[in-house]
This record gives sequence, C-alpha cells and structure tokens, in this order.
Amino acid sequence: MSSEPSQIRRDQAQESAPLLDVRDIVVQFGGLRALDHASLGVREGTITGLIGPNGAGKTTLFNVIAGYYEPRVGRVFLDGQDITALPPHRIFERGLCRTFQIPREHASMSVLENLMLVPSGQLGEGLFNSLFRPWRVREQEHEIEERAEGVLQFVELSHLKHEYAGNLSGGQKKLLELARTLMAEPKIVLLDEPGAGVNPALMERLVENIVHLNRERGTTFLIIEHDMDMIMRLCDPVIVMSQGRYLMEGPPEAVRNDPRVLEAYLGGQYAAAEG
Repeated sequence: MSSEPSQIRRDQAQESAPLLDVRDIVVQFGGLRALDHASLGVREGTITGLIGPNGAGKTTLFNVIAGYYEPRVGRVFLDGQDITALPPHRIFERGLCRTFQIPREHASMSVLENLMLVPSGQLGEGLFNSLFRPWRVREQEHEIEERAEGVLQFVELSHLKHEYAGNLSGGQKKLLELARTLMAEPKIVLLDEPGAGVNPALMERLVENIVHLNRERGTTFLIIEHDMDMIMRLCDPVIVMSQGRYLMEGPPEAVRNDPRVLEAYLGGQYAAAEG
C-alpha cells in the first residue's frame, strides 16, 4: 500500500514534533498497574499501529488519551496543547476521535441521524435560534444532511441510511463508526480493533477507506488491532507495548522480526484480559 506521496509525508513526519505526544502515563486500578510510565508519539500524516499481547495496556492508553481515564502521573499533548485534564467532549472538539472495540451507535436512530448528531454547536440546540431564526436552523440542518449523505456514500452505507443503526451487522457498525468520526473532520482518529467481528469483504472496504482518508485528506490514524496481517500491510510505523510500557517501534517488518516482540507475545506472562 506504499506510494510516493505517502512516503513523502512519512519523511516529513519524522522531522516534525508528534501530533499526539503521550508522556510517562501511569494508571493504577487497585493493586494492578495497567500503565507503567507509558510514553509514545504519533506523527502527523501516519497510519500508526499499536500492538501488544492481551493485557499490555493498549485500550487503557486509548481511554487516557481520549479523556475517559485520568492518569495518576503523566501528560497527553495534542498538536502541542496539553489535553490531559480535559473531558472527552472537549478533546473531541480539539480534533481527536476514537472508536471502540464494541461499536456505540445510537441503536434506535437511523444511520443518517447517527451522523447528523455529530457536528457540535448546531444552531438548533439553542432556544433563541429555534424560536427566532428557524430558517437558519433549517439551512444548517440541510447542510449537515448533505454532508452526512456524502460521508455515507464514501463508506458505501447510503442504501442503509434510513435503517435503524441497531439493525446493522457488526461490520456495518464499524463502518458507521468510521463515518461518524469523518463528520467531525478530525486531526487524528484512534481505532480500537476495527477488524474485530468484520467479514473479509467489509474488512477490505474499511482498510481502503482508512488508506484513502490518510492519503487524500492527510488524516492521522492510531490503530489497535490483533490481526497482524492487517497491521503489517496497513501501518507504518508500528508501536509495541508490553506490561503497560512502550517496548519498541519501527517499520512493520522490523517489528515482526524483533526478538523482544516475539518474547512479549510468547513469554506466557500475560493474562487473557485486554488492558
């Protein structure tokens, strides 16, 4: 999936400060230290993979970055600004979106309505505009609907726009989650196990969409995924975590063959639950 433009972006990214900079994060759950001074950086314009054995702390780290957990120690910076103490909706407004292992769609709303809810600061949310500027509210709603229609066309869900989101298949819900992030026009998207429960055809569509967004719009991605084939053909660089810490980082092939990575996966010291 390499191309000259994407290679140029990777070269430029190596010369710049990280878009996402995670420094020395510690998270403790009772007697369990889920993150033990974890640090990593994600360069702008990359599709970065985040891998590690079950229990390595990957999802916990995502929750810290997105504002769902507050670390005991450490800071998170997005585009040079400290976002550590911000609630999730404020981090979202700064341009960071995340998805979940289990999609969190609004099941009783249509696919189209799920997308139209995303943009923040809509005029219809205020009583004054609803009462005294209803024409402007309608204009904005029409603009948002047109944008949502375009996003649904991009992810090939237009034929399901009036379907209840709760009726979609697992793979279709993953595409819907990606579509919802696009409505926010993010700087960086955190994808948590996008391939889990997705059939091969929808998986290929999902991968193509990620590559297109990265190459054509410059969207940065950080992806947790246990499907190593997907990680190795999609991501560069790949970051490895082990026991709540950063282990190493590099191109896919270097990571695949690194003895430290093999030991982390095969050493047998991990619990079955994801961190």
